[in-house]
Amino acid sequence: MAEAPKFLLDQVSYTYEDGVQPLRGVSLRIYPNQITAIFGPAGGGKSTLLRLLNRLNDLIPGRRLEGRILLDGEDIYAPGVDVHALRRRVGMVFATPVPLPMSIRQNLTYGLELAGVHSRARLDELIEHSLRAAALWDEVQDRLDEPGSALSGGQQQRLCLARTLALEPEVILLDEPTSGLDPISTAKVEASLQELKQHYTIVIVPHSVQQAARVADHAVFILQGELVEEGLGSLLFTQPRDRRTEDYVTGRFG
Repeated sequence: MAEAPKFLLDQVSYTYEDGVQPLRGVSLRIYPNQITAIFGPAGGGKSTLLRLLNRLNDLIPGRRLEGRILLDGEDIYAPGVDVHALRRRVGMVFATPVPLPMSIRQNLTYGLELAGVHSRARLDELIEHSLRAAALWDEVQDRLDEPGSALSGGQQQRLCLARTLALEPEVILLDEPTSGLDPISTAKVEASLQELKQHYTIVIVPHSVQQAARVADHAVFILQGELVEEGLGSLLFTQPRDRRTEDYVTGRFG
């Protein structure tokens, strides 16, 4: 029996108030315990798609969503859906790391305490677990009471990843999480993702075709709001079926 998708997008189109349509008729299955990389030229709708998966676009006035987005078979845009609970299940890490203006420890406990976790032992357990999962524990275990802002850019990005992991989501969304990082920090984040996919569903908008090719179990090429081609990461970058995909991954345009 085929594995059920974690997310199912069924003919999803999205339109802004001014009529601009960044996504048109996108149908996609995102499977658990895989890294799904959504790549393509800038302005093609990749980040919009990512934000639709945990309803971060809800506050945009005049927007219109058509089609359905199902998480474990349930429509996340159905009336009565608890959006706060959805965002705990589907966490997001952005391109620019923004540590909270507090200590490394408090960066991790703040959201947990808001979610009702107050046991010191449990908080300490989640702090260590999430920092280890983000490949940061060895670097900061003796610095937990220092400001998060004192960390390097690469460490701050991994702290933001740890902050998301501390809430024990089921899905991690990453919007160009290494775009501002040096190659060593980028490699650490990418290595973390390979470990994390054992326990999470990961959807990433990579900052380059090369990164997409390195990390993707499943790759999705989006061009001007349309899904052009998808497939195994090991095949799509070496044997693309669509000429537009081939032109993009070989650098002929984009």
